[in-house]
Amino acid sequence: MAIYLTKESKVLVQGMTGGEGMKHTRRMLAAGTDVVGGVNPRKAGHTVDFDDRAVPVFGSVREGMAATGADVTVVFVPPAFAKAAVVEAADAGIGLTVVITEGIPVHDSVTFTAYAKQKGTRIIGPNCPGLITPGQSNAGIIPADITKPGRIGLVSKSGTLTYQLMYELRDIGFSTCVGIGGDPVVGTTHIDCLAAFQDDPDTELIVLIGEIGGDAEERAAAYIQEHVTKPVVGYIAGFTAPEGKTMGHAGAIVSGSSGTARAKKEALEAVGVRVGSTPTETARLVLAALQSAE
Repeated sequence: MAIYLTKESKVLVQGMTGGEGMKHTRRMLAAGTDVVGGVNPRKAGHTVDFDDRAVPVFGSVREGMAATGADVTVVFVPPAFAKAAVVEAADAGIGLTVVITEGIPVHDSVTFTAYAKQKGTRIIGPNCPGLITPGQSNAGIIPADITKPGRIGLVSKSGTLTYQLMYELRDIGFSTCVGIGGDPVVGTTHIDCLAAFQDDPDTELIVLIGEIGGDAEERAAAYIQEHVTKPVVGYIAGFTAPEGKTMGHAGAIVSGSSGTARAKKEALEAVGVRVGSTPTETARLVLAALQSAE
């Protein structure tokens, strides 16, 4: 089992013929992802050769879905065109849209996340590394060779911390790893992933990675207390960040005592989540929690 992405997922890549789209499509194919087409209206009808596979280019998401049965799209288009790309995918009725693009105006993100929800399309991102179900499928830019299939579900605001925890816990492995993105507005939240992992029979423990800014982790803590029975281990990035500064992600801004790493850590620990002070300590807490559950 997995959440959101399986070996049966058929993936389109919007922006496949651009530099980043080409590079990461090749990596997704190498990971076993069933990439069934790209989308570029100016290159419709062409094919792109990726090592031993020729991938067709379609003029629209709707055309690609009709021809291939695609149910996932990964967006690698520039920020100015991201809203139009997501709206097009939602209008086509695709089930999952993974928005890798960073630097999208918040107003655009608000618009397309609300529109996609109305249309029944799940958004991962924007400004995210995507998601991976190891050994099955990889939609985005997460390295596929740093872990293996296993028992841990991971949800993270941070791309690089996603990779680090995947590597540190590689001997156990993961059911699915989801990078939800660090912008102020994202389509899929910690809570969405917590609910999905809670329902996934092959996920035994959940790792939640947060960072300073906003109140997403505090809301996740409240959800865990009410709805999550599986063990959860957390890590919050940003304990040394100065107040009032945006750090890295656009959403990582602290105002007064609201949104600090300490406040998030305390909220999670108050509902029984063990929170590491470093990624390595977090990995050790995961190992201890799994051993105590056996």
